[in-house]
Formats: sequence, C-alpha cells, structure tokens
Amino acid sequence: MNKLLLIGNGFDLAHGLPTSYKNFIDDIWKNLAYNYNDSEIKKVFDISPRLVKFLLQRKIENFVDFNNHLQKVLSNNNFSYRTDILFAEDSFKREVLLEVKNNFFILINSKNSIQNWVDIENVYYLELKKIVKTRNIDRVKKEKIIKLNKEFNEVKNLLIKYLREKILQNFDIEKSENRKEFLEMYNIFKPNSSLNDNEWIDLEFSIPGDWECIQEVYSKESESKKIKCYPYIVNFNYTNSAFPYYWEMNKSLSMENGNINNIHGEIDSEEFKPVFGFGDEMDDDYKLIEELDDNEYLKFFKSFQYFHNNTYDNLLREIDGEKFQAVILGHSCGLSDRVLLNTIFEHKNCRSIKIYYHQKEDGTDNYLDVVKNISRHFKDKPSMRRKIVSKELSSPLPQNVRFKKK
Repeated sequence: MNKLLLIGNGFDLAHGLPTSYKNFIDDIWKNLAYNYNDSEIKKVFDISPRLVKFLLQRKIENFVDFNNHLQKVLSNNNFSYRTDILFAEDSFKREVLLEVKNNFFILINSKNSIQNWVDIENVYYLELKKIVKTRNIDRVKKEKIIKLNKEFNEVKNLLIKYLREKILQNFDIEKSENRKEFLEMYNIFKPNSSLNDNEWIDLEFSIPGDWECIQEVYSKESESKKIKCYPYIVNFNYTNSAFPYYWEMNKSLSMENGNINNIHGEIDSEEFKPVFGFGDEMDDDYKLIEELDDNEYLKFFKSFQYFHNNTYDNLLREIDGEKFQAVILGHSCGLSDRVLLNTIFEHKNCRSIKIYYHQKEDGTDNYLDVVKNISRHFKDKPSMRRKIVSKELSSPLPQNVRFKKK
C-alpha cells in the first residue's frame, strides 16, 4: 500500500510561509506606492505621483489602510472629487489620482467571502458562466471573455511576481530552522513499513482484502530487508516546500521508488509553467461552454494547461500502478481541482483517504469542511463513506516547522 500525499496551500502556511490569498492582496496595497512603476503593477493600476508622495509618508498594511489614507488626502485638500471602489479623481484639475483598470481585481477585492486561492478560481468560473449565459450577441460575448481572460492573467502574473519576490527570494525552503518540528512533519511522509517503525493502522482500511494485502507486503519486506511501500508527493503549490521531506527520505531510507510531482508547475519555468484556472468539467454548465466552439472560453481550464508537460501523465501512471492511501496535507479539496481529485479519489486503487486537518488556536478545526469538499468529488457516495478515515484516526497538521530566511 503506497501513500499519495496531496500538498496544498495550508502546508505552506503550516511552515510559516506567507502564501495565503490575504498575504498576497495585503502586500499589493502595502507596497503599491513603492512598486507603482513596475510593469506588472502598471497593467492593473494608474496612480498619480501626487498620491504616491502622500502615501509614502503613511504606514499601510492592507486595503483598508490604503483606502483610509486615500480618503484623507482627498478631504484634507478640499478637492472636488468622486470616489468609488478603487477609483478617485480630482475633478478641479481633472487628474486621476487612482484607477484600478482591472475589473476582475476589483471584484476579488470587493468580495469578503474570498479566503483561499480556490475562491479566486471559483469567482473566475462564475464570471465566465455569466458571459456564456447572457443574451448578448456573439461579438459582445467574445469581447467580454477576452477581457476577463486578460484580467485574470494579470492577476496570475501579480501572484507569480509576489511568490518569486516575497517567498522564493526570501526563504531558503531547503533548510528548516527547527529539526525537532521538521521530524514531526517528516513522520507523515515516511513510508509505512515494517522496517521503519511506522506501520499502517488497520482501522484506516475498510475495503475487504486491503489489510491482508498490507500484511503480505510486510512479509516481503522482512525477507528482502527493503521497503516495498513508498510515498508519491503531488504538490499543488507553486513553492517546493515538500522537497526537504522528499530529500530526507531519499537520504535516510532504502526505498525502491518514490517521487515528487509539481502538478501545478513551477515559478519561472518554461517547461513546467504555473497552472492557474479552473478544473471542473463535471459541472453541468461546462457542456454549454464547449458547445460555443470557441477556444477562448477554455483558455484557463486546468485540464488543457496540463498538456504543457507530462506531470499529469506521470500522476496517472502512479495511481494506475499500485493500491494507495491518499493523504491530505493542507489541501482544501475545492472544486477548482474537481476532475483531477475525482480521478484520484474514485480510482479503484485509492483504498483510503486520510486528512491531516488544520486545528485553530481556539480549538476548532476544518476536518468536516475538508470531508464535505471531498464528497463533492465523488459520484459514488457509498465509496466515499468507505474510504474517508474518521476524525478519531486523523490528526492535526503540525504548524511549527519554519524555513530559514535568506
């Protein structure tokens, strides 16, 4: 029985990496007065030097701070102005003080419900479906989808810029500051084997014959003195925070196999371009989109972006090979990865799904939220109930590993 580890953004956050949607949005507003001439920023923002000069003298941590200071500069100077969400001008001088030119960016800033990256991808898909279902003529629809895709791509490029400059250039992701906490997380990655004091728990498997299969593997391990079960890491992040654990396994264990798959690509890689978009072709409205016979509507569906390289094929070969337990580490299992997760969870070789959930400081956790999200990827609900490991046998994801700052 192998382990298929699904790594999501919560895994980065558990390592202290500021990779959340909130980290990204706050950083844009915090540094807009410093970065307003950057080429990617200028595609989204027009901001006057007069406003920049004022903002540089203020402490700004997020959009609320930015907006409060914007209102002050307008009122204190007795301007005749109009202001709405992310637009302000001096009517006397006919000078635009601030304009956000990207309507999609305005939309995600205005929605308080957005908490995770999957929420941005969901908003994109909802906007796409609105365009498809409008009664506009085809020419108008085409103009709208081109504009939406352009704006979505600009947000994607801002994200890549943020991850490159604030994460990859600031943290040494290959080195942990605290060995004890690192080893606690490493225990989750280690192969379950009779040879490394990390054996499977029989109650995590309820499909007939699985436990007997595990016992048979243990017997073969005892004879050969080689680990027969191994982990395969599927990394949905754009960082490589799972690599140190993969490296530790290769360094310290005698494994026949094992690998890491950056399924959503890598920053600044031509071969493995970042995958960002939506992945739910199981949605009832998807057929409407296909029937438009216009590839612009399919531009940001993940399934087509996977064809840039062989990462998806490698994943399919892995799950087709041996029985496995899917292990959820910081992945919300939201709808934007629905087809891929359905392929994994309903595969005949997926015998069990174990969730390492996020336990908050107030004692609450997201175990049931993740379970409900997983259920949406199953057509076969009895199979879902048989495969998901109960909370009693699950554990919180460790939260104290920290990577060294450069």
